[in-house]
Amino acid sequence: MPDSMATKALREGATVLSVKTKIQWCDSTCNPTMGCEGCELWSPQRRSCYAGILHVRFGGATRGYAPTFEEVTHYPGRMAEAATWPDLTGQRRADKPWLGVRPRLIFVSDMSDSLSSSVPFPYLDQEIIANVTSDLGQRHKWLWLTKRPDRMAGFSVWLAERGREWPENLWAGTSITTQGTTGRIKSLLQVGTEETIRFLSVEPQVESLDIGSWLPDLDWVIQGGESGRNARPFDLTWARAMLKQTSEKGVPVFLKQLGSLVYDRGRRLKYQDNHAGDWSEWPKSIRVRQFPA
Repeated sequence: MPDSMATKALREGATVLSVKTKIQWCDSTCNPTMGCEGCELWSPQRRSCYAGILHVRFGGATRGYAPTFEEVTHYPGRMAEAATWPDLTGQRRADKPWLGVRPRLIFVSDMSDSLSSSVPFPYLDQEIIANVTSDLGQRHKWLWLTKRPDRMAGFSVWLAERGREWPENLWAGTSITTQGTTGRIKSLLQVGTEETIRFLSVEPQVESLDIGSWLPDLDWVIQGGESGRNARPFDLTWARAMLKQTSEKGVPVFLKQLGSLVYDRGRRLKYQDNHAGDWSEWPKSIRVRQFPA
């Protein structure tokens, strides 16, 4: 990965602990672990996960990174630090007007999957749950994303067995990229209680998807195309289809970016922003960035 690309990725929010990030659907990021055991975006067949790419560049050489992406490493204390960040309730974000006046939204694990099998539940309890439920942590909303919702569901059961409920301010999310990965949603629905906000990150979407049957049980959908040197195409038909599916079920949707290779009705579209994340460049009909009530 060239230095210019790595520097740009870091500038745009791919950092280990960031009070301010350019990721459009949150204010901040926090990584209680670094690294991941792999998924469809990081395997011998494909290496397009931005967190993995950054670890290839910085892992073992830059403070705060795992030695390699495959070596999931614990970083206790980060969640406690994030909990101390100022409350943003009632404050409008000039650079992200769609966030409204919500509490600070903190994306948990953008550079890792902290539900990797090597991360024990007691660590997740001490590092994530304890800080999310602390007096300071309760001021924020924490958005925890994983490609291993089966482990997240298991952790939820583990907490319940100890007489503890899933924190109301901890949103549970899973990532899907293809129709074949939608099975993860079944495990996601087993996380938490009736009050738990459960969301999907459909990013990068690399094929047409039908998630209509799952939507009545979901609270939010984030959608986006793939970016980077070897990005796969994103078709605006998919954005329109997602808007139709979610509006029919009354589920808010957030279109994050279109990606680096965008098509509409067979014609490639060009954007000034290299991952088409500037929604002012999009057709007005797909400029939708909604949140759960």
